[in-house]
Amino acid sequence: MAKTLFTVPIPPLGPHPGGSITVTEPQPAVYLLTFLSPPDNRLTTAVCKALLTALDLLEFGGHAPGVVITTSGIPKFYSNGLDLQHAVDTPGFWALFYSVWNRLLTFPMPTLALLNGHTYAGGLMLAMAHDYRLAPSPKGFLCLNEVLFGAPLQPPMASLFRAKLPSNAIFRKVALEGHRFTGQEAVDNGIADGLCAGGLDDALKFIAERNLLEKPKAGVYGTIKAEIYKDLVRELKGAGLEAENERYKNDQRTEAERKEFGKVFAEQWLKENKSKL
Repeated sequence: MAKTLFTVPIPPLGPHPGGSITVTEPQPAVYLLTFLSPPDNRLTTAVCKALLTALDLLEFGGHAPGVVITTSGIPKFYSNGLDLQHAVDTPGFWALFYSVWNRLLTFPMPTLALLNGHTYAGGLMLAMAHDYRLAPSPKGFLCLNEVLFGAPLQPPMASLFRAKLPSNAIFRKVALEGHRFTGQEAVDNGIADGLCAGGLDDALKFIAERNLLEKPKAGVYGTIKAEIYKDLVRELKGAGLEAENERYKNDQRTEAERKEFGKVFAEQWLKENKSKL
């Protein structure tokens, strides 16, 4: 039976009732973070802070190097993404959200997202920040549906998928088509590394097959990850994040000017050529 190590509370926040992240050890040095924030594990400020706390406790709380698995205590959802209104209205939310990615991207142990249900939008971003992903099977979809509800990808979001997806063609399918990937499609397209029809047993088998428990023991796992993703990590915090945000704002201003000019041009052209039409 899995040993419970600790539980991090997720306090209530607005319409979200709160919940918890329970960390267990189903086998030696395998750490299972099960997050529960009904009804669908929206990634609010409270959830992000709880995730960071759980990761800090694993790294600095005297636990042996091992493998970290994250999964959901809600069978239907790994995460249904952000509470977008909360994200927009809360100062500092984006920096906090990106800091969770940064923590996973540089964490000194292998990280595995066990996607036991639907994984949408910000939930898929969280999963992509892990080293490995096991996709839901037979039910559950992976989808970046921002293009369908009118939310542009911020620079760090695009950079995350650019760093993690195997090709621009897959990136196009993910970001510009908003394709809903079944678990098998996610594996076939290089988004996930396997299926989790058997839940935790599949994750433990995956860890054993790749001998992942041995990887962090030499003490350089996180350093190697940080170097692999150095350009992405630079964009997630401090001056790098500020520079990308400013570049993005400038691009948006330029685009607004282009549209305004185009509208004036079209109106003038139609007026001058009305008699010829």
